[in-house]
Amino acid sequence: MIITQKHLPRRTFLKGLGVAIGLPMLDAMTPALARSAMTKSPVRLGFVYVPNGIVMNDWTPASKGKGFEFTRILKPLEAFREDLLVLSGLAEHNGNALGDGAGDHARAGAAFLTGVHCRKTEGADIHNGISADQIAALELGKTTRFASIELGCEDSRTVGNCDSGYSCAYTNSISWRSESTPMPPELNPRIVFERLFGTGDFSLSPELKARRAQYRRTILDLVRDDTRQLVTTLGPTDRKKLDEYLSAVREIERRIETAEKDNKQLKPGMDKPAGIPITLHDYARLMFDLQVVAFQSDLTRVTTMMIGREGSMRVYPEIGIPDPHHPLTHHRDNPDWIEKVTQINRLHTELFAYFLSKLKSTQDGNGSLLERSMIVYGSGLSDGNRHTHEDLPVLLAGRGDGSLKPGRHVVYKPDTPITNLYLTLLDRVGVSAERIGDSSGKLDQLSDL
Repeated sequence: MIITQKHLPRRTFLKGLGVAIGLPMLDAMTPALARSAMTKSPVRLGFVYVPNGIVMNDWTPASKGKGFEFTRILKPLEAFREDLLVLSGLAEHNGNALGDGAGDHARAGAAFLTGVHCRKTEGADIHNGISADQIAALELGKTTRFASIELGCEDSRTVGNCDSGYSCAYTNSISWRSESTPMPPELNPRIVFERLFGTGDFSLSPELKARRAQYRRTILDLVRDDTRQLVTTLGPTDRKKLDEYLSAVREIERRIETAEKDNKQLKPGMDKPAGIPITLHDYARLMFDLQVVAFQSDLTRVTTMMIGREGSMRVYPEIGIPDPHHPLTHHRDNPDWIEKVTQINRLHTELFAYFLSKLKSTQDGNGSLLERSMIVYGSGLSDGNRHTHEDLPVLLAGRGDGSLKPGRHVVYKPDTPITNLYLTLLDRVGVSAERIGDSSGKLDQLSDL
């Protein structure tokens, strides 16, 4: 930890043996930031993906503009009315077959952030496009420890055929660093935690690593000396902020430890992956919390989160649905199956509401993380029964530090490329991109009252 001229640099870490904990924005950092003309907190970009489409009749509001009524699936988000834009009319044209036949799930995931029609192959010659998050990460990552963080809540192969001759790389990843390099999401919360708060020092001997793991009680024990030193330099407000932040870090670690000690099985004969909670409710919340602390400590400004992979066969016993998700979406107008899909869709928005609540309750400078963020929530399919890629279910949460005017349902001209949205968001964070996949220009109405 280095403190100069009695002001705290933004890039301050609490360090211990093999760990480094970044700090949230503190008042003590403001003078230093002001001198370097960095008086404003950064804007964060997040992308949350849900698979297999949505029951659109229970998603799309009946009216546009302000004062729209929240539908059944969107209802869990009503508390965030003034922090949300519901966007209708956006499309993913290159998710369609375009002569390639079946494989809509693979194309839906692959094209969601790239706007590119991926090559139909199950071999090593995969080809897609660079995703919007990675275009942002290339620029925004110059000033953070991690250019981007990719997370997911469902395991999948990354090679082989996962959808009608399409590589599993397409269904497993929405983030692509290059045309041939997907960024598979990290699924294990423990690995994410160690990545965020480890020093990356691989020179430690195996014996030292083992001793550290054996005697360590919490990650905060390892930075206790640095913490004590820092606290003596802070005022009461900053001490409270630091205590709340470190308590959140410890709570995340505690939940990971609990999951690691849980010896329950998913079903007879199937072992639970170490460190991964059994229920999606606990699993997704833990992954969302990891994103919050990563944003809060400015370890990264770009994240992606796949609540499920395309073609997901996840079951949802926590809400009384033992049937796999994907087959249910092919309901053929069976009302019982539609009801189950609707309940799954609603559970996903409940989880997203949790993420927004944590962002909104986390202070960032003189505002909240939600005010300083732009978070896209959506799917590369609208109607999962018919595999349609038009009029996608899309939400935009946050205020982008004043560059967005939420609280409205905005309806765009049919077949407007969803990549136009990303082009606009990149522009709002100062990242110049002439084009993203099939984009045709920037969106209007995002900042209109």
